[in-house]
Amino acid sequence: MGEIATWGYGIAGAAYLLFALYIFVAWRGGLPGGVLLAAVVLSSAWAIASSFNVAGEGVAGLLAAALLDVLRGGAWFAFLIILSLPLWGRRLRWPALLALAVLVAQFAALATEAVVDRAALPVQPALVAWLAHAVIGLMLVEQLYRGLPANSRWGIKPLCLALAAGYIFDLYLFADAFLFSRIDFDVWAVRGLVHALLIPLIVLAGIRSPSWTLRMSVSREVVFHSTALAGAGVYLLVIAGAAYYVRYFGGDWGRALQMTLLFAGMVLLGALLFSGSLRARLRVLISKHLFSYRYDYRNEWLRFTQALSSSDSGLDLGQSVVKALCDLVESPGGGLWLRDAFGNFAMHSRLNQPASDWVEAQDSVFVRFLDEREWVINLAEFRARPGHYEGLVLPSGLSDLGDAWLVIPLKASDKLIGFVVLGSPRTPFEIDWEVLDLLKTAQRQAAGYLERMLAAEALLEARKFDSFNRMSAFVVHDLKNLVAQLSLMLRNAERHRDNPEFQQDMLETVAHVETRMRGLMTQLQEKRSIDPPRPVELVTLLEAVCHSRRALRPAVELRLEAAAPLEVNAHPQRLERIIGHVVQNALDATDEDGKVAVTVTEACDALQVVVEDSGCGMTADFLRERLSRPFQTTKTSGMGIGVFETRQYLGEIGGQVRFESEVGKGTRVTITLPRNQRGQ
Repeated sequence: MGEIATWGYGIAGAAYLLFALYIFVAWRGGLPGGVLLAAVVLSSAWAIASSFNVAGEGVAGLLAAALLDVLRGGAWFAFLIILSLPLWGRRLRWPALLALAVLVAQFAALATEAVVDRAALPVQPALVAWLAHAVIGLMLVEQLYRGLPANSRWGIKPLCLALAAGYIFDLYLFADAFLFSRIDFDVWAVRGLVHALLIPLIVLAGIRSPSWTLRMSVSREVVFHSTALAGAGVYLLVIAGAAYYVRYFGGDWGRALQMTLLFAGMVLLGALLFSGSLRARLRVLISKHLFSYRYDYRNEWLRFTQALSSSDSGLDLGQSVVKALCDLVESPGGGLWLRDAFGNFAMHSRLNQPASDWVEAQDSVFVRFLDEREWVINLAEFRARPGHYEGLVLPSGLSDLGDAWLVIPLKASDKLIGFVVLGSPRTPFEIDWEVLDLLKTAQRQAAGYLERMLAAEALLEARKFDSFNRMSAFVVHDLKNLVAQLSLMLRNAERHRDNPEFQQDMLETVAHVETRMRGLMTQLQEKRSIDPPRPVELVTLLEAVCHSRRALRPAVELRLEAAAPLEVNAHPQRLERIIGHVVQNALDATDEDGKVAVTVTEACDALQVVVEDSGCGMTADFLRERLSRPFQTTKTSGMGIGVFETRQYLGEIGGQVRFESEVGKGTRVTITLPRNQRGQ
């Protein structure tokens, strides 16, 4: 028992010390909170001193522990008197004087113990003083509890219960010692643990009593897990006791039956701990009987937001919304209905629920009710009291879901974007005003997330169509140039159809156009560039551009003013296309007796392709304001996207283009391309 006493008082001292630190952090300067802090600190000091002096035989150590016991008792008396003073006023002076007298008697008893031989005394003064201390303590607790109105006792009840239990234990201990003239060491050994067990009740009273000016709070999660752990411990003790009984009274089969019972008990405990239904029942029980509000709103909101924004569980956003709402009301699963492309509501996501083909029309009575009222529909309540939901008509698809319980509308930007149908809860769950307010707040948050998801999907679709349309415009632009080549060939065929050289050129031109058209169709179908960037021999590419336009007038002149080899990193087809656009524009702007030249020069680590013509030129305003914008052109048959594509592609590969032009004198286009380092 000495070891039990040492550990018991030591645990009590540590518990009171941690409680004192918690009060110190939560204290906001009020007198009740300060006195409570002093009482808890002295209780910690008393328990620690008692732990160190259990095995000691010195009188000084025992008297020091007893002195701290008197001081902590006086602090608790002061705390009770301060709390009772507003209730009793001047009438409290007599209980306060009695408490003071008891404390003086305890100090006197300690002095007597130190200087007088106890064996010579007929009655031990210390036992009488400590017995009187317990009686006065019970009286002060009774005065405090009785002085409060019945509807105001909820907050102070845990404190009164804790202190009354402590005083009753001391009353038993010292009454027994007084009767038999000796202290029952077995009872005294657990005194520290008994007083440590009172701390949770004092904490709960502090949470319920803001007048103490203590900002104290206990997480519901801590209470839940502590209660579950305590329940599991009690369960294991019962199983162990039953197994002990079976072993010693079961004869030859005793040990085998004991092992079987222990194993079965552990399996059952594991099943209970992992049971969602049992956890739900425990949460409801704790919320109903230990807290003034059903939810810890801060934790619920953080958990709900985390559930919506987290993707670690492998759920999509729709399933995350369903799960987050389910967790608020202990529902195992449900389904999410969102607007489809036609404005009707179809199942988008589901969690622990079968798929449903139910599609609700956007103009149905059910949808209008959700949109206008924004009510959370409790289907059980609707069946019991349909008049409460005046104007509501349940669709047949909802009735087919079977275990449907709650219908939660999802509104964002004053528009109904969907609704969630939750299944029946794991445990009976009361839907009151607090639950409804929490669900309404949560649905707005969820609706905001879903609205952004739908907007992102719509934007992605729009971007896909925009990309496809832009590529289509480029392809059509190329087709226009190819058609122009075929048209020119047909016009010249009447005059040169008997010329063998023209016939050969015509076949080569048709083959070239056919190859280009196949490439364009493939690019349009695959929605990507056909070739990856690779080293391109620039002179060969320019010769191909000039050769494909050899039948046009004026003839394109190619000049080389750079040392070979001339290589750049690019997509061969795209680079040929944009240079071909520039050359074609120069040809279109120049008369047959004019001049078009393509010159290749070096500039540091780059190559420059300069296309010059003596055509009509462009105005300064057009160059500055309209040239680089898509669908702007000076040609009657042009589309105005050739220059736009040229700038866009050159920017992708690190090049650039510069235009210089003057009306009546011509245009100079300088294309700068980064040179391939291997080609130097």
